[in-house]
Amino acid sequence: MTTTHHFDAQLTLLALALSAFAIGMTEFISVGVMPLIVNAFGIKLSTAGLTVSAYAAGIMVGAPLLTVATAKLPRKQLLLAVMVTFIIGNLVTASAGSFAILLVGRVIAALAHGLFMAVATVIAANVVTVDKRASAIATMFTGLTVATVTGVPLGTFIAQHASWRVAFVFIAALGVVALVTNIWLVPNHLPLPPVSARGGIWRLAQNPRLRAGLVITALGYGASFPVYTYLGAILTQQGWSASASVWILLGYGAAVALGNSIGGRFANHTPLQALSAMFAALTLLMLTMFWGLQGHIIGLVLVMILGLLAFMNVPGLQLMTMQIAEAELPADAQLASAMNISGFNVGIMIGSFAGGQLLTHWGIWFTPLGGIAMGALALAATLRLNQASDRVGECR
Repeated sequence: MTTTHHFDAQLTLLALALSAFAIGMTEFISVGVMPLIVNAFGIKLSTAGLTVSAYAAGIMVGAPLLTVATAKLPRKQLLLAVMVTFIIGNLVTASAGSFAILLVGRVIAALAHGLFMAVATVIAANVVTVDKRASAIATMFTGLTVATVTGVPLGTFIAQHASWRVAFVFIAALGVVALVTNIWLVPNHLPLPPVSARGGIWRLAQNPRLRAGLVITALGYGASFPVYTYLGAILTQQGWSASASVWILLGYGAAVALGNSIGGRFANHTPLQALSAMFAALTLLMLTMFWGLQGHIIGLVLVMILGLLAFMNVPGLQLMTMQIAEAELPADAQLASAMNISGFNVGIMIGSFAGGQLLTHWGIWFTPLGGIAMGALALAATLRLNQASDRVGECR
């Protein structure tokens, strides 16, 4: 492990968080602008949901494969190349003449996203002491959470008052700012991670505890997405105006940021125990949403609680995977991080697909059913892995 001076570590984490902000805004803005994309291309709401699931698919495939392909490249140059790719992807999206080209732009940006998060997570964990690792990962992920606080509502506001195309141009400009920040604040001589020997993905997939961890990541993180993917449309159905929705998304993002910070603190020492409590709370919320999401005020309160719980599990899920990998397959730790980023996005794909199917066949108020099922399965798998880990005395 490489530990740097505290001040240097904080600057590195700041640069990573700023980049994650631009990337996070791209990932989630489609939730806010989805009604506008539906109108622009004359497509169904469930089809527009592909802007979320195609992005997730790009990350899912890109994170592990690109991590392997770029393992020997200097870390800083790789980060810069990632940000350039991200900028190009958003410009393609902004200029798309058809929905198919828009999806191509989304996938280009997603490939950059997957590789960035895999590399940045390992850098964040390695520039601090062991007891601060979940908090450092949470700091890096703060860029994503702040994007949901300010970036998504801002992008939605721009889209409503200018156009959704201008919103994606704005994100590309943020990518340029992040690129410059990386040039200034990320050290030039970051250590290269150990290169996985050939067959690393297969080795990791064969490890029972790591495999269980990846399943937990997909189910637990994805549990909020049957509802979250269609949040813009849900707020409209609840009776909120377009301008009110921007403020609600701002409040939702603030709840996400708070939840992420709390989750990092909870997970620093016993990630599996913390995750069990989080998944139980999320499943209970989804049950309540099934009965109360239609309400104007009660529905809004439930949306805010979803913001608090939705990303709370992220630092713990990343730390859990890294702990298992470092204990059992240390040479493959960075690849394990990349596979866990894939796991997050498998969860987004499953969650948004389940939400789309429930929306199509039964209506928008049935979307929490997908979250109930995924949350309950994540809780059961976490409790089982916790029992297995207690027996070997690791990663409780």
